[in-house]
Amino acid sequence: MSPADRVYPVGLVVAGRRCLVVGGGAVAARKVAGLLDCGASVTVVAPEVHDAIAALAARGTLAAISGDPLDVQLRPYRAGEAGGYRLVIAATGDPAVDGAVHHDAEAAGVWVNSADDAAHCSALLPAVHRDGTVSVAVSTGGASPALASWLRDRVAALLGPGLDQLALVLAEGRAAVLAEGRASSSVDWRGLLDGGLPELVAEGRLEEARAQVNAAIGARGNQ
Repeated sequence: MSPADRVYPVGLVVAGRRCLVVGGGAVAARKVAGLLDCGASVTVVAPEVHDAIAALAARGTLAAISGDPLDVQLRPYRAGEAGGYRLVIAATGDPAVDGAVHHDAEAAGVWVNSADDAAHCSALLPAVHRDGTVSVAVSTGGASPALASWLRDRVAALLGPGLDQLALVLAEGRAAVLAEGRASSSVDWRGLLDGGLPELVAEGRLEEARAQVNAAIGARGNQ
């Protein structure tokens, strides 16, 4: 993939789905952590694994996920095995191994990310800021991960805390609109967000925020 190629942004639901990470170093460990945080069932294949992978248990990542989410197999990658997964990440740092993983995934129609090698990616991993259910992702199409991370941090600082609560308040209002058989687009959500709703939530004034949403829903419904 060329850095000049346009990518189609998408959020993958990996919870409960089998994902493969090939590699046991620090880069692979970060990828594993991100997948586990989203509830994926992760298999790690590497002759050796970095201490960071073992540290996932210490930081509580594994304990927070039900079932058996992580399978670490200490062995070399086997030709063709990438085809048995929904998402594959190659992060060995060995061009020959990562290339083989990419080839097998592409042949099987499986999305594959090759760390630090945008030309061998069908899926690019953006820099992500999370606040509960809210994710803000920044991608440079593989041109500069450093720029993506810098932009992510700037955006996160600008947005501040409370995005998860804000999403919850809006979700409650949207559910009420849909329950009445009305289209979600019948409410001026943008007007609410531009009219001080985020500030109410950020200040912890959730009941006032809900009242403002309910008033907007009722006003639209009476038109």
